[in-house]
Amino acid sequence: MSFSLHGLPVSNGIAIGHAHLVSHAMLEVSHYVLPKNMVHQEVARLNEALEATRKELAGLREFRPQQAAAEFDAFLDLHLMILADEHISTAAREMIVREQCNAEWALKTQMETLVSQFEAFEDAYLRERKTDVVQVVERVLQTMSGQPGHTPPSAQHDKNLILVAHDVSPADLIQLKSHQFSAILTDLGGATSHTAIVARGLNTPCIVGLHHARELIKDNDMLIIDGEQGVVLVNPDKQLLAEYKLRQSQLDIERQKLKRLKTAHANTLDGTHIELHANIEMPQDLIEVKENGATGIGLFRSEFLFLNRDHLPEEEEQFEAYRSVVEGMDGLPVTIRTFDLGADKQIKNASRVASNPALGLRAIRLCLAEPQLFRTQLRALLRASAYGKLKILVPMLSGVAEINQTLQFIETTKQSLAAEGIAYNPEIKIGGMIEIPAAALSLNVFIRKLDFLSIGTNDLIQYTLAIDRTDEEVSHLYDPLHPAVLHLLAHVISSANKAEVPISVCGEMAGEVAYTRLLLGMGLRNFSMNSAQLLASKQRVLTTSLPEILPLTLKILRADDPLKIQELLSKLNAG
Repeated sequence: MSFSLHGLPVSNGIAIGHAHLVSHAMLEVSHYVLPKNMVHQEVARLNEALEATRKELAGLREFRPQQAAAEFDAFLDLHLMILADEHISTAAREMIVREQCNAEWALKTQMETLVSQFEAFEDAYLRERKTDVVQVVERVLQTMSGQPGHTPPSAQHDKNLILVAHDVSPADLIQLKSHQFSAILTDLGGATSHTAIVARGLNTPCIVGLHHARELIKDNDMLIIDGEQGVVLVNPDKQLLAEYKLRQSQLDIERQKLKRLKTAHANTLDGTHIELHANIEMPQDLIEVKENGATGIGLFRSEFLFLNRDHLPEEEEQFEAYRSVVEGMDGLPVTIRTFDLGADKQIKNASRVASNPALGLRAIRLCLAEPQLFRTQLRALLRASAYGKLKILVPMLSGVAEINQTLQFIETTKQSLAAEGIAYNPEIKIGGMIEIPAAALSLNVFIRKLDFLSIGTNDLIQYTLAIDRTDEEVSHLYDPLHPAVLHLLAHVISSANKAEVPISVCGEMAGEVAYTRLLLGMGLRNFSMNSAQLLASKQRVLTTSLPEILPLTLKILRADDPLKIQELLSKLNAG
């Protein structure tokens, strides 16, 4: 029987092949009370499972795909860190002793506690790390049940297999990588899940959030995966199969052509140079940054250092991480954002989460509320500035009071380093993110006080439209083309350009090729995006004439009807 499924496309491309279903442990464990004389033995059983899982994860390094080594190493490190975290290991042992319960129950209980802490994050990338916690605990439970890891597929249909799973961890992908899955489908997951990140790094079509794929698809079903539209076609007819094979071949040709643009200068047809920078989460991302020809790092999300910890890492650890990125870019600019955590319960002694973390103590608000934590990061950043073109970007600023406080913190930190004889760049540039409507509407003070600006479109759209983009009930209302959003963007870009203050966009809109010409028409000359999107964006820049797109851009900004805006955008992107 032929039918189709729809999910969230997170890695483009078309794949055609047979389904391979991977089993999923739903973490349904029993709870029972142990006799006192068996408690020590139960703790030892947990320790053995934790150690066996640790060895299994550590041993996976030699099997990692060569084209995504850095990404896999980073994910394995995170899973190993979760495995060793006291919230999982130590707390589970203590629970076994305290409540005389079985190890499985203690492990699952501690997992649920840790997951609830991750859910407090406002940042989507950090919030979705709860999936990694579940994957690690599931792996330990599988080890305890005598079934470590996932079972590899059979030799039948060894080529063009499509992985279908409820969820899948990066470690599982490493174990199964020798079968070279042509696509990945999962019931769970979001755009920033590790499954999505790995898939993009491997250029593997991936659709997540399918909800019922494992229930509806059978082993060995013929599948067509449209990674652009988020569509899965199950047991298609011959005509549909032929059509998609042709499209697949055309996409492969286009992908090869894009690689030729790596060293090309991103100039429009009329000769205007456009800066295309990359967004990264960790130092290891530099490999992909260089492979795609980025001319700088426009956004280094420093939060990766703070995952799954009770406190901020020490100054030296932060300094080494920042320096490695600055030196790794060989003199190109690197913009590092101060940590943009939500009101996180895992930060020791920090204030606690409000009922709505999106509007609570997060980003610069948390930094100013925890001055010692902020000073530690500023010292590390300033020290790293002595090794290259480092700029500091401050998130979620709303007005002059926060700007003044932040600049004062930076100035006193500079004075402290100077007094100690520690090198730093005294002329380091300080910028602010425009992601709150109040910031966009009071832009003059930002222009006067700061060296550069960066628009975070994800939050700016969310706050302007009063929509939680992670809430499935209202996420369909999240609209980058809403007239209010477009007017704010045009206002910020034109105001910054008029004042000759550098302005960039580092949110998701920057990497969407459909919006490239629109942003260019508004006057944007600096984009920062996921590395995988750089070459496609460069191609759009190279085929754009700024004088030609300006009239259509102005028409879009004057329009207020959604259908009319879409029609005009299609014309803007034609040719």
